[in-house]
Amino acid sequence: KYKIAFTNRGAQVKHWILKGYSDTAGKPLDMVQPQASARFGLPLSLFTYEPALTTQLNQALYQVTASGAQPTATGNAVAPATNAITFHYAAAGLDVLKTFRFDSSYVITVEAEVKRNGTPVRALVEWPAGLGDMEEFLPASLTRSSVTTPSQFAWSLDGKQDSMASKKVSGNATLEQPYEYAAVIDLYFAAAFLPEVPARATTLTLHSTIDLPSDLTDPNSQKRPADVLGLALGDSSGFTRLRLYTGPKEMDVLAKVHATGADGTPTGQTLEPLIQFGWLTIIAKPLYLALRFLRTQLGPGINNWGWAIIIVTVIFNLLMLPTRMMMMKSSLKMMRIQPKVEALKKRYAHLKLNDPKKAEMNTEMMALYKTEGVNMYGGCLPLLLQMPLFFAYYRVLLNAVELRQAHWFWLTDLSMPDPLHILPIIIIASMFLVQFLTPSPGMDPAQRRMMAIMMPVIFGFSMWHFASGLALYWATGNLINLGIQLAINQSKMGKEMHEIAAKRAAKKAGSNPKTIQARR
Repeated sequence: KYKIAFTNRGAQVKHWILKGYSDTAGKPLDMVQPQASARFGLPLSLFTYEPALTTQLNQALYQVTASGAQPTATGNAVAPATNAITFHYAAAGLDVLKTFRFDSSYVITVEAEVKRNGTPVRALVEWPAGLGDMEEFLPASLTRSSVTTPSQFAWSLDGKQDSMASKKVSGNATLEQPYEYAAVIDLYFAAAFLPEVPARATTLTLHSTIDLPSDLTDPNSQKRPADVLGLALGDSSGFTRLRLYTGPKEMDVLAKVHATGADGTPTGQTLEPLIQFGWLTIIAKPLYLALRFLRTQLGPGINNWGWAIIIVTVIFNLLMLPTRMMMMKSSLKMMRIQPKVEALKKRYAHLKLNDPKKAEMNTEMMALYKTEGVNMYGGCLPLLLQMPLFFAYYRVLLNAVELRQAHWFWLTDLSMPDPLHILPIIIIASMFLVQFLTPSPGMDPAQRRMMAIMMPVIFGFSMWHFASGLALYWATGNLINLGIQLAINQSKMGKEMHEIAAKRAAKKAGSNPKTIQARR
């Protein structure tokens, strides 16, 4: 699952490589960002409330021993055969012991104890400088992503989970709270501390900044501070034992990692809430599970997330077809009674907007709708049902690590924007055609033309910078809607709607003929 490179200078981690994940350059992903760690420190370093002592502990040379299978001559050890590595440092009254224990999971156990002349010193175990996709900090000369990866501080306290954006996290703030876990996370990866005794946990939040170009593609653009989050956690007794999860925010994996429960064993809250679908979890989680199920069930050659997104979108649109037909029937009824509606408005046209008699018009209008069986909100229902799914897709694509670097034809990463902008163009064109082909009862022709152009342009250019997986969903839905609209136009109902619309347009043109003034 991973390869950890320890250094005996400070008994810290120089590299924490996740073997199953790659960076933009195609190399195995290193959770230790070199530029940030060079400035703010390495993972599993120690923090004390005495700066000089902290520096000494993290610069000292430690003696190393291993239990279980012994490392090779080059220092390589395979876990869990080598189940623990211990670092020891003693000098001038200081006695420091750090032990790291391994099994076959992403979780390691960390034990740290610092004594000075036999007296325990409160020392916290640090993850000081971000993690995961922090390619914006790499030199511009290297292959890197041009998209920043915001990090957060996340925690579980008294069984309730919450998180905080990096800009709101205080630097060097000590939190004496019984956290079940405390974590630094980005969209796809996490470093989560799980204290053995939450009631004695001391948590320190670390917030630093590095100046970066405002435009990552232009090194000479104006500099702006970019946030770097870190975390330290220890036991107030002076002897710290905790578990540390460092790996992907993958649902099945996180669901197996439990915080310490009331009985002192790992039976408490899982780390699954680190995947943050937000208030749409009730829709986003089933959607994610459906996508994952389809992806595993598809045959060879098509078992990828892109096809899963398309299939789920097709199924959803088929389920939405009855509501679409209901919308069209409502629109047809509205078109049929439009002359009565206009006559009613004409009767009250002489009244001012604040005239109390305007309420009578509204009452008569509602009575007319009721008599004719018209639901004035029927046309909005499909959109109201579709928008939550749209935002749920957004949350899934933003947080599902499986979609990171997932391929589909020309799309090399479904979590990133379409590099060729093909999908946004399809969205613009298909939305325009749907708007153009759909009869609009009572809408002014100029307003209709504006809607037919402006709405597609707004949505299309929004998709320009969104995840291509989201654009794939929207483009697929648009093409399905286009096919449905073409079929409706050939039906008896569709022909009647277009006939009514054509008559209304001709009547309006006849009652408002264009005049041309000429000067002799």
